[in-house]
Amino acid sequence: VQLVEAGGGLVQPGGSLRLSCAASGRTSDAYVFGWFRQSPGTEREVIAASSSRDVRSWYWNSAKERFTIDIDRAKNMVYLEIHSLKPEDTALYYCAATETVFLNENYYADAREYEYWGQGTQVTVST
Repeated sequence: VQLVEAGGGLVQPGGSLRLSCAASGRTSDAYVFGWFRQSPGTEREVIAASSSRDVRSWYWNSAKERFTIDIDRAKNMVYLEIHSLKPEDTALYYCAATETVFLNENYYADAREYEYWGQGTQVTVST
């Protein structure tokens, strides 16, 4: 599975962005797609994940308040909408995919459980 993110950029505080992730290759192997972000000097942080097989989505760290994950299965695209952007949202945003099925969805919050990663798209929130 290959993943390519796009849609990052420089945004003013309070603005919105829609990040996209194009999946290709053996996409049928990917069971869950996730979005993570990482700032310099910090660990990669989970934002949200979504099942590719049904409508289940999961959010961590109060992300549901401002983030929305969505999958367009027909186009093999994964999206992350971000609203009310804050300077602390500045980070490199990654799309990831895993073939593993977990009964406990909290495993999808762990970056180590994902086999496939994109190169990331930079989001900078600043005036």
